[in-house]
Amino acid sequence: MQQGELKTIAKWFSEADGLLITAGAGIGVDSGLPDFRGNDGFWQAYPALKDAKLDFADMANPSWFSTDPKLAWGFYGHRLELYRKTKPHEGFAILNRWAKLFPRGGAIFTSNVDGQFQAAGFSEDLIYECHGSIHQLQCSAMCTDDIWSAQEFIPEVDEDECKLTNEFALCPHCGAIARPNILMFNDDAWIDERSRQQGERLDAWLKNTNYPLVVELGAGTAIPSVREFGERIVDDFNSRLIRINLREATVSGFEGIGLSMGSLVGLKMIDAHLESNFAELRQEISF
Repeated sequence: MQQGELKTIAKWFSEADGLLITAGAGIGVDSGLPDFRGNDGFWQAYPALKDAKLDFADMANPSWFSTDPKLAWGFYGHRLELYRKTKPHEGFAILNRWAKLFPRGGAIFTSNVDGQFQAAGFSEDLIYECHGSIHQLQCSAMCTDDIWSAQEFIPEVDEDECKLTNEFALCPHCGAIARPNILMFNDDAWIDERSRQQGERLDAWLKNTNYPLVVELGAGTAIPSVREFGERIVDDFNSRLIRINLREATVSGFEGIGLSMGSLVGLKMIDAHLESNFAELRQEISF
């Protein structure tokens, strides 16, 4: 990163009145979460699925909850326990501290279902999980639109077989097998009420924000939900974008800076520069 880019970023921070954090799966890699980009990373985390030649897109499909629920919950149960045990890396604390610097505070748009932002202390009221959350359950038979916490479900998984070995989580209304409240591929049974309400709260925050700075972390182009949302906000508000991405950092068509590095490295580098420059720059701006 060039010194001139750091100075520009510090100036952008001083001129914005809100911080919009947009995050994809790449932000979690520095916390030790698996990188599912490509089959090699996926099969390293789930070796049993390599023999069956099942990739992430194959497994992230609601049909397994009816055809092979033990396999479905072997996959999602392993992920649920992994996310429960994973401690958010230092970059989340940096982001949380940054959000407090802005007159309108900060908000989050993420495609991640892992709950890392909540675990890092961000307010639930300003997190929009556009693909749902693994920490919430719904009925696989869609007998109800209710969504409930997965807290009481402790999955036990045979990792060699990727199979659930204990009892399923069940719908309290009809007794059908419960599934994570996550938007999967080819999924017409996802109950989006919780995410819809999160989206409404984020919209309300944006309406009270005049010039949000968008900081995008670990969001690729394969599933472009995060990129498209952030770019739309930059376009709508004529604001700026900071894109931190190890592989796909290019910014085009918008005023922005792309940093080809991991999320934690990029956040720490910017933070070190802001610490000595932000306060002075902020004094020059009135909102």
